[in-house]
Amino acid sequence: MADTGASITEDNIHRLVHGFYDEVRADALLGPVFGREIAPEAWPVHLAKMCDFWSSVLLRTARYDGRPLPPHLRMPDLSDTHFARWLTLFRATADAVFAPADANRVIALAERIGTSFRLSIALHRGEDTMKVGPLPRG
Repeated sequence: MADTGASITEDNIHRLVHGFYDEVRADALLGPVFGREIAPEAWPVHLAKMCDFWSSVLLRTARYDGRPLPPHLRMPDLSDTHFARWLTLFRATADAVFAPADANRVIALAERIGTSFRLSIALHRGEDTMKVGPLPRG
């Protein structure tokens, strides 16, 4: 039986974050959104912050000190279509980086984070949060 978490390392978290955001930036739907929100010169800082975030979530390093939700609340055009595409790209990258059991764990966390963000956005917009559920796997 494989060691749970054996492929969840700082190096692989770096590969996940950088590989994922390479895909995001090239994506027809997400690229323009991220291009609008993150200036080209700010990408190194953003990537480092996302490595810290995932290190904190996956390895409990407590390196991330921030609030990831507020920037998403300020984007009026952010929709379930964006989150679904984000998760599709994230799943593919996680599957490519981690051993299967670890990839499933990382993906499940991303799905929960995505649902939490979608619920918070709906609440912030005054929408019916009862209509927010898990996004289908695509």
